[in-house]
Amino acid sequence: MDNKKTTPINIVGFDRGLCRRGVGRQDKQLNTYDWLADVPGNTESTDLVEVQFKNTRKGYYHNVNHLDLRKGDIVAVEANPGHDIGVVTLTGQLVKLQLKKANLKSADDIKRIYRMAKPVDMEKYQEAKSREHATMIQSRQIAKDLGLDMKIGDVEYQGDGNKAIFYYIADERVDFRQLIKVLAETFHVRIEMKQIGARQEAGRIGGTGPCGRELCCATWMKNFISVSTNAARFQDISLNPQKLAGMCAKLKCCLNYEVDNYIEAGKRLPSKDVVLQTADADYFLFKTDILAGLVSYSTDKRMAANVETISVERAKEIIELNKQGEKPVSLQEDGFSTDDRPKDLLEGESITRFDKNKKKKKRKVKAEKQDVKEPVNKEVKQAKAPVMPKEEKGKAPGGERAPQAEKPQQQGPRYNKRYNQRKPRPGKGPEGAEP
Repeated sequence: MDNKKTTPINIVGFDRGLCRRGVGRQDKQLNTYDWLADVPGNTESTDLVEVQFKNTRKGYYHNVNHLDLRKGDIVAVEANPGHDIGVVTLTGQLVKLQLKKANLKSADDIKRIYRMAKPVDMEKYQEAKSREHATMIQSRQIAKDLGLDMKIGDVEYQGDGNKAIFYYIADERVDFRQLIKVLAETFHVRIEMKQIGARQEAGRIGGTGPCGRELCCATWMKNFISVSTNAARFQDISLNPQKLAGMCAKLKCCLNYEVDNYIEAGKRLPSKDVVLQTADADYFLFKTDILAGLVSYSTDKRMAANVETISVERAKEIIELNKQGEKPVSLQEDGFSTDDRPKDLLEGESITRFDKNKKKKKRKVKAEKQDVKEPVNKEVKQAKAPVMPKEEKGKAPGGERAPQAEKPQQQGPRYNKRYNQRKPRPGKGPEGAEP
């Protein structure tokens, strides 16, 4: 009897606990890793709950009815007007930290959770969601007819279908008062307009970045920080707009991830204006490897000539020696060699090196087949007389010119259809004589 009682409890714990819904990846964007999900009393410490709606829209609510909520539960929450349907994405102590990032102005913005979603609520929700795409296409046409310089990027219906949020992008301020009236008359719902930027639009649409992973703005990033080209300069990245721009046509947010490490490592590098003097020549800074701590020097300012790669410590030693008036024999330190660095074994190899071998093999196979098929022809070619020089061509063995065979003379006109079909001129015969 004891085993029968404990088995259902274990199953429920597995279904709604840590391993599946507590911290697992959900099908919603901006998912938060709840590393406190298995701490006893975590959900009881606060009644705040984070609820996510379509794409990147989130809200924070009070669980006033003390419902047993877990990550992934579908709930009906308070809205203005009516109610909305969302998915629970976080509970417990971490919700308080998320509230600080949300920058809510007042406590009145935190509304209540009504209940767990019923089948009737889900039917209305699915019906409202099925109209979003058609509404977006029709609203774009309405905005175009009104001559508004704006783009409606997405439409989101409320869970009960009484309200619709139109997300739009515009470079300048737009007077959409007339647009709201037309939309309300067309769709018979309450209209709310929200302006978003290019980064927010990319987060709502989603996609895959050049790194092969899902976009950061569509998975975990909610607050966007300005990105400048200085971040690319500090990391020694080529200032190519096509490579620096993301899916939103703005500078990639990931350029800010490692900037601090590059700035800190760049402080250890010697100045670009310092010239290293040796007994043989003067060396100018040509290239730097910031994270590896290696610098390359060239004897020419404008091009790579006699390039030497040394460590940052060795470069500083030479600078100190030059200040004291001494010049080392070479840049390389005794016992130090750039060959100690790991090398690519295939460096300098051609990508088509295997294709060339295949072609050679095919030629060998063809030659072998010809040797097998035509063994007699080779013997005949070898038995032929040597080719005579140009001066001796057409002469007899005795030195006299060999008589040439007379060519058969063609009788009559040329063998040409046009010539034969040509009509004689009036007053003359076929040979051009007077009649």
